[in-house]
Amino acid sequence: MKLVWSAASPFARKVMVVAHELGLADRIETVSGTGTPVAPAEATRRHNPLAKLPSLVREDGPPLYDSAVICQYLTSLAPGQTLLPEAGEARWSVLTLEALGDGICDSAVVTRYEIALREEGMRSQAWMDSQMAKVDGGLDALEAGGSGTLGEAFTLGHAAVGCALGYLDFRFAEKDWRAGRPALSAWYDTFVARPSASATAPA
Repeated sequence: MKLVWSAASPFARKVMVVAHELGLADRIETVSGTGTPVAPAEATRRHNPLAKLPSLVREDGPPLYDSAVICQYLTSLAPGQTLLPEAGEARWSVLTLEALGDGICDSAVVTRYEIALREEGMRSQAWMDSQMAKVDGGLDALEAGGSGTLGEAFTLGHAAVGCALGYLDFRFAEKDWRAGRPALSAWYDTFVARPSASATAPA
């Protein structure tokens, strides 16, 4: 399998965190898809009609995208895996937590694009503020949920949340997301200590 990715993408990182957790990382070859929304890499365009990262190129089927689909596919390759329950409320809880982590990433990434790709005079501060308000809303929900949301197990949802927080540290170092969120901060310390997290740190 080949993963078209960028080491800076939190969505691509989530896929690789999951691959490491499932023991599948050595079966995946990473292919650079680094580019920008206005100039996506050729590999990105070739394997995803939306020209977005990541996509998974398989030998026995068409490419898969986006990260949520790829992660579910990877869990299907690992019998007995515990990252995604097969059915019931536990499954919906994990997928909802993944959606929350991915949503934080969505807002952070588009804000990063606004800063990096638009000339200063063309940026919309109100729009950026609205996106970062969504980030804060997601972070506050995670903090308020405490152990009921973050729990002790590590799931696909936790991988998404960990990568979202890592992206905030990577691209928004000036944002002190830990302030007033001791439970989330303590949980994140456990995430960064995982081998899957250290092996996929953004660059």
